[in-house]
Amino acid sequence: MRPSFVVTALLIWCSAPALAQQDGAALYATHCAQCHDAGDAQNRAPARGAMQAMSFDHVLGTLTSGSMAAMAKERSDDERRAIAAFVTGKAAINSASDGQGRCTQQISGFPQPLDGPRWNGWGVDLNNSRFQPADMAGLTAAQVPRLRLKWAYAFPGASVSFAPPTIMGGLLFIGGTDRKVHALDARTGCTLWTFAIDAAVRAAITVAPLPGSDQFAIFFGDLRANAYAVNALTGALIWKTKVEEHPAARITGAPVLHSGVLYVPVSSLEEAAGSQASYECCTFRGSVVALEAATGKPVWQAYTIPEVPHPTDKNAKGVQLFGPSGAAIWSAPTIDVKRGAIYVATSNSYSNPPSATSDAILAFDLATGKLLWSQQATPKDAYVVACYGVDKTNCPEDHGPDHDFGQSPILVTLRDGRRVLAIAQKSGVVHGLDPDDGGKILWQTRIGKGGALGGSEWGSAADQDRIYVANSDVRFLRDGTRRLDSTQGGGLFSLDLASGTVVMEVPPVACGDRLQCSPALSAAVSLIPGVVFSGGVSGFLRAYASDGKLLWEFDTAQDYKAVNGVPAHGGAIDGPGPVIAGGMLYTNSGYGQWSGVAGNVLLAFEVGTE
Repeated sequence: MRPSFVVTALLIWCSAPALAQQDGAALYATHCAQCHDAGDAQNRAPARGAMQAMSFDHVLGTLTSGSMAAMAKERSDDERRAIAAFVTGKAAINSASDGQGRCTQQISGFPQPLDGPRWNGWGVDLNNSRFQPADMAGLTAAQVPRLRLKWAYAFPGASVSFAPPTIMGGLLFIGGTDRKVHALDARTGCTLWTFAIDAAVRAAITVAPLPGSDQFAIFFGDLRANAYAVNALTGALIWKTKVEEHPAARITGAPVLHSGVLYVPVSSLEEAAGSQASYECCTFRGSVVALEAATGKPVWQAYTIPEVPHPTDKNAKGVQLFGPSGAAIWSAPTIDVKRGAIYVATSNSYSNPPSATSDAILAFDLATGKLLWSQQATPKDAYVVACYGVDKTNCPEDHGPDHDFGQSPILVTLRDGRRVLAIAQKSGVVHGLDPDDGGKILWQTRIGKGGALGGSEWGSAADQDRIYVANSDVRFLRDGTRRLDSTQGGGLFSLDLASGTVVMEVPPVACGDRLQCSPALSAAVSLIPGVVFSGGVSGFLRAYASDGKLLWEFDTAQDYKAVNGVPAHGGAIDGPGPVIAGGMLYTNSGYGQWSGVAGNVLLAFEVGTE
């Protein structure tokens, strides 16, 4: 849940040396239990239950070459294997066969026209509206109640399904925690090819012609800050570029392609790594990196914090601290073709002094990366995971509330020609800004209580009239069990884009006796004409009419027979929102990171005949 939370950080690694003969249980108790067994579920470290749902190979890969490799670099191979075996309760296995679920016919070209039904990238368009027009959706409000499950695809050894699919030319492209990108037939789910990468991919993929070539390519980033271009039909690597050398850097927001340039947002794990009392917190700065789409060659890099971090104070243990730092970019950038600008939303600062560009919307020049303007929503928000932990040594003095932005700004042209840049925040406030007047605040409307796990998280959706916003406000029982509070959180809203007035509100849907349940709506929402789709931590995917009437719901937290022969189970829905294209709807299910039900599936629905 939370882009600012370390979604794929399986272990918050302490730096004290371990004895070579220690077994996994002792290593865990010495180096990991302080975070993972803590009673406060908001400390960002996944509980043992979430890691037990993962495969040995996945945990070991994450520690060895994945997003946690930098934290575990002082551990031996045997120690990493011992930890992986202990936390998962499993040994190394080959959990999937690449031969299962393969497409039986080779594809020599895209089977459907490229200008046909598609959902390309995170927000479906350069404005990041998450609004699919009727001709592309192929699905009407009248048909929604007849949606039926068509197929399920499972990611081996995963406890989260956190990468949204991209649909183009009848093909589906998606990343996974198995450190692979998968190309599927969008109608049947059969596998065309898989491509192994250095780390998990949680961001959306973009499909486009490779400039200067007759190839079509997919463009994406991984959790080790690598950007890739891969042949869309064969899965062959075209180029790979490391966009940021900081060891904690990662790519969680989808890169965006425009006019032959790929714009890559950079975030980091340092919010977690910096919580270790022995760590010199912190030196990471968020950035946008512009790459030539044809070659992967860097064009420019624009940092969200102009000032290079410098030594500041020392912590209580005498470790040197640095600042300013943070302002990661968790979400996909938004392109403003009219003004030649790119808009990004930033995270909190990590250390003091807090940056004036954290928790902010920034506008950069598309051609040069020059900062055009910034509009900060929450000042003085310096925060790291230690602020919720037992050892608060590296928690900044007078720390902030962790109210960063986890979603993309949405650029909308209203019916009268005025333009609004709209975005919701973890504070529980929705903001309307003027992109044509330096980001001037037009309106601000509160829809939630907010908090480190609160407010609006992964993504909103908008048409020409309204923005649709889901509210998380997830809470945990105060009994030290890390259990979700089944009575707190949730609510779905639509606001008038011209005024910020709330015009529709769907109250939270209670969980009843359902275990590991919360009414919180943390996942991104998606929109077609007259219908908004929203998935919940409860595991239910629901569709509502624009007046708030429930049209359809489906309980995804169940077992499935997957087309690729991998054991499949749905669970909590968090992170990406539904994708709609060509009369089909796709949703991820399974998110064991924050005490929700773990799962590992992508589900595909179509309209039934009854």
